[in-house]
Amino acid sequence: MKLSRRTILQGAGSLPFAIASLRTGASAQSAPAAAPGTEVPPILFVHGNGDYDALWMTTLWRMESNGIARDRMMAINFTDPNARSDDKVEQANRSSTEDQRRELAAAIVELKRRTGAARVALVGSSRGGYSIRNVIKNGGAGDVSHAVLCGTPNHGVFATDDQPNNEFNGRGVFLRGLNEGESEVTPGIAFLTLRSDGMDKYAQADGRFIGKPGTPTGVTNEGPELKGATNLVLGALDHREVAFHPRAFREIYKFIAGREPDRISIRPEAKVTLSGLVTGTPGGVPTNRPVAGATVEIFRTSEDGFRKGDGLHKSQTGADGRWGPVQVDPTWTLEFVLTAPDAPITHIFRSPFPRSSDVVHLRPARPFGPADAKAHAVAIMSRPRGYFGLPRDVVLFGGEEPKDVKSGVPTDSATTVRRYSIDAFGSIVAQFNEERVAARLWPAEQNRIAVAELTY
Repeated sequence: MKLSRRTILQGAGSLPFAIASLRTGASAQSAPAAAPGTEVPPILFVHGNGDYDALWMTTLWRMESNGIARDRMMAINFTDPNARSDDKVEQANRSSTEDQRRELAAAIVELKRRTGAARVALVGSSRGGYSIRNVIKNGGAGDVSHAVLCGTPNHGVFATDDQPNNEFNGRGVFLRGLNEGESEVTPGIAFLTLRSDGMDKYAQADGRFIGKPGTPTGVTNEGPELKGATNLVLGALDHREVAFHPRAFREIYKFIAGREPDRISIRPEAKVTLSGLVTGTPGGVPTNRPVAGATVEIFRTSEDGFRKGDGLHKSQTGADGRWGPVQVDPTWTLEFVLTAPDAPITHIFRSPFPRSSDVVHLRPARPFGPADAKAHAVAIMSRPRGYFGLPRDVVLFGGEEPKDVKSGVPTDSATTVRRYSIDAFGSIVAQFNEERVAARLWPAEQNRIAVAELTY
């Protein structure tokens, strides 16, 4: 697919109004339409490689806004979310396919126990779809009613004859095992795949997005589809957005509930209660293991990112790594200050939280590197639930389009600004489409870094 500026902008502009392209296998399944008043099955959300359950926050809010009770939903937080290079060889702070299958199977048992339901619906982003399929194929089919796989590279990120034990290899042992047979789905379970129309960096014919430019990957844009499933194409959404975008929410909800959602927007609560988990990156590898002895402070901020009034919360994490709770107004912008062992003091700035959440997880920013050596202040703009697409999106940081964000297929979810002036300690605005986050800059010499973290 040739990605011209016109193609990208046309795709992005049509997203709110587009009807998803429907692709089905010869014996494609569809979710049965639910009768009026039929209860939606409990839903378990499964994050992807290197991620955490907090990415499902906005999806949980949209589900709640459509009447799905919070206690009938769960988002798993895999202990070690990053895959091994070789699935058969142990690596510190990384997980095998069997590790993930085992943790997900236990989460299914817990959600069934909590709700009393016989079967649950599973929704997975990227690698999360692997663990869903692995559970279903290896004894868990009777526990699952629906399987929704969002951007899952079902036929690999690459498909080559080397690296047979890499789980992302379409010709490797793991994926060949999942895909064997005439149908790639399990009878009795409704399967849906959601994919991008050419904007998923892990479903590309050229290897430039996985560090091998000019080398054929052996996969195509259609790689996330499954024979026998209902396969939907969601236009110009990127690898993460096919799970977390409002457009994806509509399809997830409709497939599981058997009806259209009443609303796509998030219904605000009068009072919002927040809490979460502090995690870290031991050895440079992100994990979801709790960090004890971390201090969390929370402040209300003004439009320029500076603090407004006294602090709202201060606590230190125990062995479980939990912080909170704190009650805030749904219109307040916030600053979270995370002081954790062996990490920069991280000032995280957020747009308002319209609803309560217990998955407001905090992780210290990356350590300062050689490129930061002469900077008086360093700020990062981060988008955990999607990538920055240029020219698809409006992306401005400090009033300028970032130079470290590549155009075309979206591949970057963070951008950095460094200030070298002695007058650097003002504020900086991160603008992504309609979301705006103002952050105060802090002195790098004090081992402090500012992060403007987008919610949408």
